[in-house]
Amino acid sequence: MKNLKYIAFAAVAVALTGCDFFDSKSPSAMDAAQVFSNPNSTEQVIAGVYEQFGQDKSFRNRLACGYQGMNTDVEHGTKNSGRADWNTYAMTPTSGDLSTSNGKDPWGYLNSAVERCNNIIEGVEQYGDTANSKMRYLLGEAYFLRSFCYFQMVQLWGDVPARFTSISKDEAGLKTPKSDRTNVLKQIRIDLKKAAELIPWSSECPGTAANYTGRPSKAAAYALLARVDLTYAGKGVRPATWKNGPEFLVEDAALRQELNTEVMWACAQIINNGNEDAKFQTNYEDIFKKICADETRYYASEVIWELAFADGSRGQVLQYNGTKISDALEGLKNNEGGASNSAVGIVPTLYYDFEPADVRRDVTMARYIWVYDDGTKFNSTPENVTLAFPEKGTDAKILYQKNQMIGDWYGNKYRVEWMVRHRTGNDDGINFPIIRYADVLLMAAEASIGGIGGDMPTNTYGIDGKACFDRIRSRAHASAKELTMANLQEERKLEFTGEYLRKYDLMRWGILKETLLKAHERLAAMDKHEGEFAGLADTIYFKYKYVGDEYSYAAGIKGFVIDSVYGLNKGESGAPTTYSKENGWVKTAIYLGSSGRELAPDNYMLFDREYPERLNGRQYWPIFSVNVGQSEGALWNDYDYAATAE
Repeated sequence: MKNLKYIAFAAVAVALTGCDFFDSKSPSAMDAAQVFSNPNSTEQVIAGVYEQFGQDKSFRNRLACGYQGMNTDVEHGTKNSGRADWNTYAMTPTSGDLSTSNGKDPWGYLNSAVERCNNIIEGVEQYGDTANSKMRYLLGEAYFLRSFCYFQMVQLWGDVPARFTSISKDEAGLKTPKSDRTNVLKQIRIDLKKAAELIPWSSECPGTAANYTGRPSKAAAYALLARVDLTYAGKGVRPATWKNGPEFLVEDAALRQELNTEVMWACAQIINNGNEDAKFQTNYEDIFKKICADETRYYASEVIWELAFADGSRGQVLQYNGTKISDALEGLKNNEGGASNSAVGIVPTLYYDFEPADVRRDVTMARYIWVYDDGTKFNSTPENVTLAFPEKGTDAKILYQKNQMIGDWYGNKYRVEWMVRHRTGNDDGINFPIIRYADVLLMAAEASIGGIGGDMPTNTYGIDGKACFDRIRSRAHASAKELTMANLQEERKLEFTGEYLRKYDLMRWGILKETLLKAHERLAAMDKHEGEFAGLADTIYFKYKYVGDEYSYAAGIKGFVIDSVYGLNKGESGAPTTYSKENGWVKTAIYLGSSGRELAPDNYMLFDREYPERLNGRQYWPIFSVNVGQSEGALWNDYDYAATAE
């Protein structure tokens, strides 16, 4: 669980344990030479970079909380009934929930973090003793964090200013013009290789960074480099300013081959290291149980690097990404208080993309919400409550899973009942994983077949891409498959749903628009039970299983979970042979609700179908008007954003 080795995010100050960040002599008041010649004061300045991630409208409750990465063919944002502009490719430069006039928004925080990294890099390289192992680590950490921030900006906005020099040394400063994203990706590659040279493996990192998932290690630098390379070698919609259309970011096939070769090299450094390879968890569910239980010991976790929030004082990862529990706040285990926004919903067609035996399916999606009441939300008739929950007896309240309609399924990888702390408010403090070991295996598998362009690497560095692919499927209890690009794309979908990777994968493969159009076709077929979904039924049947107080906040609160589900699988039509209300069976329609068919176009939207062309340019966010206005012409919006003022 989290101990004294975490990065604590707070609204006013940030503390890295082991350093006194509340010392009366603040580093900002010191001379740069004094600050950056001392590893301890330099580490205090590094804390200021992490501080930007924990602010309101940064990763704390926006970038890690359902505002980016939506919508895809497997995930959709549920806020504002799933029709918020950032979820439906309908954003404008004035979208209010992500832009402000005071710089306290994702654009402002990421640019601020970059500037802080620029100052640290320049300061350490000028004044620091990089023969000192801790100073070397901190310099590498600054290069890594700058790369992470810039890569996040490229994923969100596409083309951004390439500003790798501090404002004090560059007259352009914040007026640096927007640049072709390839210029940014080129520099990130250089910086991450430098970071990998400076940063050791996790067990050898200095001080509180040792064996800790919340600070970068050599593996984190290699893994992020591989992710950047695959993006650079991929496709992506581009404005006419540089090049129009979803062609490759680089036309040079030899460079794409070099990039895939570098992916193999970077992944090989990790996979061929026995300690790193041992991070691969044998049980898929355990990956997320450990995240929720604050397991930050590097070699006990599959996480290679994560944003670490302080226990209960910052970060709303579980609130936004977890199973919906709004109706069970007083009854569910570990849950003293706080909301449950459950901002990430699961597109129900995903259920049938998993093989029935694939253990990832039920870890990934929740077909229920937790409720704590007298049974009224289950059924308003007391007799029916008694039949479904015979163990209830005279208890006033019970804890139970309430079945959801087909259009209201949620992500299930973050669960309050898996925590080891009591959640007391909206800020649950669960860490936000950025890279885990499975991604390294699948990136190696992808590069081994040449990626989306088929540009085969010149050297695989002893890595068998098919074996990497097979390890992922074997852990999932899924059948063997050939390693092809189509199968690789499907596997990444099944492995990483709900982890903010799918949208950016589809973008770099150049298939986001066609995939979303196909997703709506599949939803329509599913709603009508046609084509691949022939044999589905509108009604399901299930029983409740009594589990005592296994999931309950306090002893004596009786709990019930959904069990013996019949009717979800193809061919399960009609009632099960043992069905009767008196036998505890519950019958419920899941496709037809009070507002009509659940998956009908007017009720279920992954994008605004009146404007399908927005799936081109508006794959990226606009640069917000306030930021454009302050840039004195250095920033502008492309695509149809340029003519959008609403």
